[in-house]
Amino acid sequence: MPGLCDGKVALVTGASRGLGKSIAQRLAAQGAVVGLTARTMEPDPRYAGSLRETREQIEAAGGSAVAVAGDLSRDEDRERVFAELSDRLGSPDILVNNAAVTFLRTLDEFPERRARLMFEMHVLAPLRLIQLAIPGMRERKRGWILNVTSIAGQRPVGPPFSEFDVSAGFGLYGTVKAALDRLTGAFAAELSPDGIAVNAAAPSNPVRTPGAGSLELAKEDTEDIELITETALILCTADPARTSGRVVYTQPFLRELGRI
Repeated sequence: MPGLCDGKVALVTGASRGLGKSIAQRLAAQGAVVGLTARTMEPDPRYAGSLRETREQIEAAGGSAVAVAGDLSRDEDRERVFAELSDRLGSPDILVNNAAVTFLRTLDEFPERRARLMFEMHVLAPLRLIQLAIPGMRERKRGWILNVTSIAGQRPVGPPFSEFDVSAGFGLYGTVKAALDRLTGAFAAELSPDGIAVNAAAPSNPVRTPGAGSLELAKEDTEDIELITETALILCTADPARTSGRVVYTQPFLRELGRI
C-alpha cells in the first residue's frame, strides 16, 4: 500500500532521540525521505541516541534518511544544515521543528545566557527554518510545518496559583513555548494563500524519554510516545485548507478525530 508521505521530503530537527526520532521514524515508515539533524552524529556514552543510530534504524526498517549534524542555536548552522539537506534531498515538503534545550529554574535567578539560548532554540531556530522552507513550498503550492510545543505554554491560572506553577521552574520554558505557539498562528495566517499548513502539537502529559527523565518530567502521569507520532503524522498530511493554525494536545486531538 502507498504511504501517506510517498514522494515527500521531510526535515526533522532534534532527531537523534526522543520525540524527534520517533516522528522521523513514523514519517519514514509512511514513505517520506527524511532529513535528520541534531547536534549528536555519532553514539556517545554521555547521551541516549545519535543521528547515526536514527538513520540506521530507519534504513533497517526499509526507509530512507540522510543525517547532517548541526547546532541550531547558531544561525550559521541553521543555514548550513538546511542547505546541505536540501542539496541532497530537495527542499522539504514537511518541516518538523522539534529541537529544544530546556533549563528549569525560577525566573528570579534565571541566567541571561541560558534564557537567550532557549529563545534561540525554541523561537528563532523555528522562525529561520520556516523562512528557509517557504520558497520551495510556495513553488509547489503545498507544504506542512509542525512545531513541537508544550502544554507548559498555557498561561498559569490564578490567584491562587498551583504549587506546581509556583515551584517547578517552568516559567521561561513556558514563555518560549507560548511564543512558538503565537508564531505558529501568525505563519499559518500568512502562508494560508500558498497552500502551506502550519500547526503545533504537544503531548498532553510528559512522554517518558531520556530528555524528560533527566529533567524529572516523567514522574507520574505519562503517555505513550505513539500518541505524538500519530498526531504529527496527521498534521503533516492533512489538507492545509482545513487544518492549519492549530495548537493541539495529543489526547484531546486524537479523541476529536476518533483515534483513541
